[in-house]
Amino acid sequence: MKEGIHPEYREVVFLDQQTGSKIITRSTVNTRETVEIDGKSYPLFKCDVTAESHPFYTGAQTRIVDAGRVEKFRARFARTTGAVSKAS
Repeated sequence: MKEGIHPEYREVVFLDQQTGSKIITRSTVNTRETVEIDGKSYPLFKCDVTAESHPFYTGAQTRIVDAGRVEKFRARFARTTGAVSKAS
């Protein structure tokens, strides 16, 4: 590998601001803040959303009930096809 062209790959703390959970992993992300965990200083990256707080992963998202919509469509379509066949 060429020297001086790759970013620094180091341990970084990712902080989920919604839940307050911290994840230590390796990354090349640039940060200005640091945090001390277990007596060791780590770069800190603040995340707005992680898998722990995102509605898709937590199952908290709202779901649209399609059953009623499908039944309404079928009923309306059935009325339309019935009217066409009577007219011909």
